Amino acid sequence: MTCDRLVCANCAGPVSEGRCAVCRAHRARMQREGPFAALSPTALIALLITLITVALLAQRVATA
Repeated sequence: MTCDRLVCANCAGPVSEGRCAVCRAHRARMQREGPFAALSPTALIALLITLITVALLAQRVATA
């Protein structure tokens, strides 16, 4: 999830604007955690399976 769609419960403003200390703290925490922190465990597993499948297909094509 990105900060663009989050609404702060403290000030009712968009978190991306950083109107209050709570917004700024949450925005900073999301930026520190990186892009994969927002993905659910199911999405991470699906991404891993997809990458393994692509790697196996590439290996078969290379050896054929």
